[in-house]
Amino acid sequence: MTTVLGVTLAAGILLALSPWLWPPRTVREEGYPRDGRATRLLQDAGFGHATVGHLAMVSLAAAALAGAAVWLVTALPAFAAVAAVAGFFAPAAWLRGRVRRLQKGRRQLWPDVCDLLVASVRSGMSLPDAVSALGEVGPPALRPAFAAFASDVSASGHFDSSSLRLKARLADPVADRIIEALRMARQVGGTELTSVLRALSASVRAEAALRAEIEARQSWIRGAAVLGVVAPWVILGLLALRPEGATAYSSPEGVTVIILGAAVSVVAFRLMLGIGRLPEPRRWFA
Repeated sequence: MTTVLGVTLAAGILLALSPWLWPPRTVREEGYPRDGRATRLLQDAGFGHATVGHLAMVSLAAAALAGAAVWLVTALPAFAAVAAVAGFFAPAAWLRGRVRRLQKGRRQLWPDVCDLLVASVRSGMSLPDAVSALGEVGPPALRPAFAAFASDVSASGHFDSSSLRLKARLADPVADRIIEALRMARQVGGTELTSVLRALSASVRAEAALRAEIEARQSWIRGAAVLGVVAPWVILGLLALRPEGATAYSSPEGVTVIILGAAVSVVAFRLMLGIGRLPEPRRWFA
């Protein structure tokens, strides 16, 4: 009876935490195959030239390296297995962090892009020329993408397909909004394009300022999560360097402690990140 009550309590706690551990996904995201989400992650991180196979090879190499390093230091099979699993997911976690850093850095640049587009349109330039000019006068971090657009549109002469490829290169939610506004203005006429771009610039500036303030206040949550996950495993590694510690953690009870500790660390880390994560804007028609 005690076992049944314990299992029921654990299931209830797991169900109560499930909204943070497994956040809901949109229907469009659920429709993507797993390799499609990996491809999207590589594109958003700026590695669109890489394939899912490259990511898998890097993940396997990181898993082998982490497992072998821990095995050589501690000689604990369970600890080496946990390190190998962590190493396998480390490249994907690094890519997600890179995507967040790129979006955070670019968030400050898009208002300037809108202002430059407004100035170009008001001066009488066509939309292809206005966008191509950003390859020379735009923010330095974004110039290569706009320069590639200029080469693309000059070769093909088709603004719509070139803008879609530009959107794939930039891989940013705000860029999607700007490009879709330009495409609509190109297709149906845009007498209000300058007003739309000004309003978009103001909203992006306000959103960036608000997100920066909230992220500054909640940065301690991510730091506490990382410290809370890493510290016990560092202590475990130091204990395993002693002969009596290695013997204890090589026993069945020690292996159980390591496996349960890994499971608790993953659950706690995802819970802490879920508490401190801000909702990210979705991309448009990507």
